[in-house]
Amino acid sequence: MSEGSVQHQQPAVPVLEEQQLDEFLAAVPERGQWRYRPRRVGLVWRSKAFRAGAVITVLALCGLVILALVREQTGTEGFLVGLGLAVLPVPLLMAAFRWLDRVEPGPWRNLLFAFAWGACAAALVAIIANSFATRWIATATADPANADTLGATLVAPVVEESAKAVAVLLIFLFRRRQFGGIVDGIVVAGFTATGFAFTENILYLGNAFGEDQQLGTTGFASVTAGTFFVRVVMSPFAHPLFTVLSGIGFGIAALGGARHRVRRVVLPLLGLVLAMGMHALWNGSSAIGPYGFYLVYGVVMMPSFGLVTWLAIWARQRELRTLSVELPVYAAAGWLAPAEPLALTSMRARGMARDMARHWNGHPDRARGRAAARAVAEYESFATSLAMLRRRARHDGAGPDFAVREQELLHHLWQRRDIAGPALTYAAHATGRLRVHRPPVRPPFPRQFPHGGPPPQRLPAPHRHYGGYNPYLDDGRRSGPPA
Repeated sequence: MSEGSVQHQQPAVPVLEEQQLDEFLAAVPERGQWRYRPRRVGLVWRSKAFRAGAVITVLALCGLVILALVREQTGTEGFLVGLGLAVLPVPLLMAAFRWLDRVEPGPWRNLLFAFAWGACAAALVAIIANSFATRWIATATADPANADTLGATLVAPVVEESAKAVAVLLIFLFRRRQFGGIVDGIVVAGFTATGFAFTENILYLGNAFGEDQQLGTTGFASVTAGTFFVRVVMSPFAHPLFTVLSGIGFGIAALGGARHRVRRVVLPLLGLVLAMGMHALWNGSSAIGPYGFYLVYGVVMMPSFGLVTWLAIWARQRELRTLSVELPVYAAAGWLAPAEPLALTSMRARGMARDMARHWNGHPDRARGRAAARAVAEYESFATSLAMLRRRARHDGAGPDFAVREQELLHHLWQRRDIAGPALTYAAHATGRLRVHRPPVRPPFPRQFPHGGPPPQRLPAPHRHYGGYNPYLDDGRRSGPPA
């Protein structure tokens, strides 16, 4: 038989048998010894690191460009003066919006993105579009003197509010779980507008300083002092107030859930239109007459600011009421102590619980006290998220991932309950949320006794289309968290 006619025996193919499957798979080399690895085709676009890097790169480039443009208009000295004065109201505004978000604090990365978008991307779009529109109006009308007024009244509000609203839209679409209502819309919009106003104030104050340098004016009679008084002292909330109207539209749309598609489109657009209208009225107030600015400020701006402030506080109280409605069912099932829902619905009781844990039963170890206070704060945040998750499930129907998310939150609560439970129970007694005939006793930390209360039971269904099954609460024999 010739060499070319030799027939080689084909290797046998392993037969898939259920009883041998585990043994076969156990013989596969460890991952570090793999010779063949899965190909990463297109996964780079889905990587969180890639997307975060792309966003940071775009915002950084916008920041460099806007920095160069502002410095070109104001000069180096004017830029530094404007920067020093414009930064003054920023911490106060950010602290105010963050205070409003204390019930269910959003992640700082969302707020920093919103601020950076307003200060860099939105400001760059505004300065380029407004300059182009003003030159076009001056050429089309042959009236350069009136072009600035028309541009500020008709073009600037549309461009600026649209550019700022993009940040709210992006968080609304891509951070849906962290955007649950009116408060979230107000806070995100407020941070975006604060960043935009910061960059705009640098430009205005820097130009005013340059004008004073040319005229030789100083002190309270200078243009810089007047600009600072109007933009920083009298109306630091102007841009936040405009954009907050867009944020309220997005917030109400988020409350409606995914089923109300028309509301999710119409309400944000309505808020944006209101923001543009108020912005146009504010920019055009000087054209009304010598007292037009003060008229708009007193009749429109201040009442609107008071109304929005009232709405924001009401929305925050509504979030606290949600906790009082949704959390008692978890207390009845044994996951929370009976007094914990009462303490969680009071901002004063929450703060007292954190302070109690921080002192760590009088222990001098500050590190342990800070860790305990952080555990209580995280417990409060997770409990709030659990209540909001259940409220959305009742109003919009439980999604396919409801059970998984609920179990994850219960797991986080269970890990911190030994410290947070006694602190919140004590705070409920101390603040009068829970009426007792004896004074409360300071609890020991860490807690030394297991959680008392009724045995866990099956949670009632959050929606009639959801069975309410929880594998960790199915028969009342397991009260522990997911493994």
